[in-house]
Amino acid sequence: MYALAICGSPHKHGNTALLLGAALEPLIRQGWETELYTLAGRQVRGCIACGQCIKRRDGQCAIKTDCLNEEILPRLFRADAILIGSPTYFAGIASEMKAVIDRGGFVALANGGLLAGKIGAAVVAARRGGPVPVFDTINHFFLTSQMVVPGSLYWNFGFGTLDGEVEKDAEGMANMRDLGAKIAWLGEALAPAMGRFPKVGPVLEDVK
Repeated sequence: MYALAICGSPHKHGNTALLLGAALEPLIRQGWETELYTLAGRQVRGCIACGQCIKRRDGQCAIKTDCLNEEILPRLFRADAILIGSPTYFAGIASEMKAVIDRGGFVALANGGLLAGKIGAAVVAARRGGPVPVFDTINHFFLTSQMVVPGSLYWNFGFGTLDGEVEKDAEGMANMRDLGAKIAWLGEALAPAMGRFPKVGPVLEDVK
């Protein structure tokens, strides 16, 4: 099974990446294929609400000038579990990650629910306050996409300012490793039933 962790921080080896890496550790031990994909150094523009993904239903976004179609969407649609990690900016999600959610989510819904039944886990890094809205935003994406969201010991937060400081948050790091173990367990439990996942017809109507 394949677990994809997308890091929305501009710091390639920052606190968000460390949290995601800790969550992937139990999956690696269970023999999962894992990948930590970072948005650092990549530009992903926001959704322009053109509706072409709904009209064409070709599994692609109409914006062809960034990495979404070639790099991110194939990974999202192949993954059995998706971990989305973001730092906290003014109690909100990082803009590049929001762009991935908006555009990738619309493409998935427009093509019959390509994320439905997959496991989704939100991971948030924060200096001190504001992680709850970020956590909510990511989970809203998962739930709207008909994904399965596991719990852990606590909300999936880690606290730190400078790169690496999150490793001093013992509770946060322990929660990440427990989250990874829960994802591994859930993935094994869901695998035999995935072919029977109840799907409905097109979720989004054609844009006129």
